[in-house]
Amino acid sequence: MNYITTKEAAAKWGISDRRVLQYCHAGRIAEAEKMGNTWLIPKNAEKPADGRTNPERAMKK
Repeated sequence: MNYITTKEAAAKWGISDRRVLQYCHAGRIAEAEKMGNTWLIPKNAEKPADGRTNPERAMKK
């Protein structure tokens, strides 16, 4: 399986590398593996949904 780093995933998904690390620590990226101090993310992994806001509430504004 091909892997990418958190920085590469951040660039691919348009978010910060810190946010990608938070997703990894929370187990929200399927099959992400930690090797030493580095998280390896599957190249075909999808960006997890951002659960910080309610989409229905945002639409009403």
